[in-house]
Amino acid sequence: MAATIRVLIVGGGLAGLACARRLRRSGATVTVLEASDDVGGCVRTDQVEGYRLDRGFQVLLTGYPEATQALDYAALRLQPFHPGAIVRHAGGFHRISDPFRRPQDLLHTLSSPVGSLRDKLAVLRLRRDALNGGLCARAGGAATPVRDVLRTYGFSVEMQQRFFRPFLGGVFMEDALSAPCHLFSFLWASFSRGAIALPTEGMGAVAHQVAAGLPPESIRLHARVRELDGTGVVLDSGERLAGDAVVLATESSVAARLCGEAASGESGRNAFSLYFEAPLSPMAGSWLVVNGDEQGPIRTLCVLSEVAPSYAPPGRSLVSVSLSQQAATVGDETLKALWRQLREWFGDAVDGWRHLRTDRIVRALPPMAVLSAHTEPSALRLRPGLYRCGDYLGTGTLDAALLTGRVAAETLLADRDLS
Repeated sequence: MAATIRVLIVGGGLAGLACARRLRRSGATVTVLEASDDVGGCVRTDQVEGYRLDRGFQVLLTGYPEATQALDYAALRLQPFHPGAIVRHAGGFHRISDPFRRPQDLLHTLSSPVGSLRDKLAVLRLRRDALNGGLCARAGGAATPVRDVLRTYGFSVEMQQRFFRPFLGGVFMEDALSAPCHLFSFLWASFSRGAIALPTEGMGAVAHQVAAGLPPESIRLHARVRELDGTGVVLDSGERLAGDAVVLATESSVAARLCGEAASGESGRNAFSLYFEAPLSPMAGSWLVVNGDEQGPIRTLCVLSEVAPSYAPPGRSLVSVSLSQQAATVGDETLKALWRQLREWFGDAVDGWRHLRTDRIVRALPPMAVLSAHTEPSALRLRPGLYRCGDYLGTGTLDAALLTGRVAAETLLADRDLS
């Protein structure tokens, strides 16, 4: 019976927690082994001087299909962004809104110098085809690069450079618009189906909500796994744990090491986010700002406290800036250029800002070549008694972590005729 199964889950990120919760609901005994001091993996939030700092700029798309089923959005008290973005271009800020969700902004959007009327009509066609599943068929196939998709839909070079390149650059961590159509279609449909939002208590609340479905004793922190031992594991401490099955819910490189395999030659994409305290908000409204000038280190900017006031102490503002670089560190020259660009955007008020923290998220997005819009159960089964899950086995998103965790659990149960 399922109650007799003991499953060891290596990794307490969203994938591991989703896997554990699904197994637990079928009566299995689970132990989640997390190497760090809390669950969530990269989806964590720190309290710093009264501010909520997510580990890197992160958002939740309420249109994610798996997240819609797996999460209680009401309990997360989601705070939505305005649908659309503000584009910084030619010394001004220009609003582009989704007319389906903010029809009151239609005139602003049509009069914006970012994109022609033809471009804005093409956005509507892109939305329609993403939602009905026909985008990639029209664009030439699932592997078609985004830049070619945009050309197929007739977007002008200016629209691609001023809006899509910085906006999608923040999503895919690259500026070449080389992501395959199947990933773009999935994400554009998710953007179109719902809102971009932040939980009131930070993105870490997502992981804590999933973990709340598990008995506290089933999660072990500071428990780094050194090696596999059949269907058991050995911790760094030397402790051996026995189980009937093991699920690797780690980064792909860690899973490869534990399996004795070589890691993928292509590294993931890094991301840098900097947090600033501001006495006054530099911009009203819950907008994402994208840099449409292709100059300076800023890729995107957001006043997080305008989206979710709980992210900052009363009377203060929290600004998040994401950089366009892929370097290993943020050097002095980059910081000088950043402060210079912030002053160009917001004037001398920036002199009153204080740098709170810089987050470098290593492998914020898995290698593009390994990502897929479809997760096959067979890809999650490594050998009898050994399974894997993680965002790199799907679309590289929070949604993929939740999905592959659940599917890995159901694959394990099906293999034992316990589904």
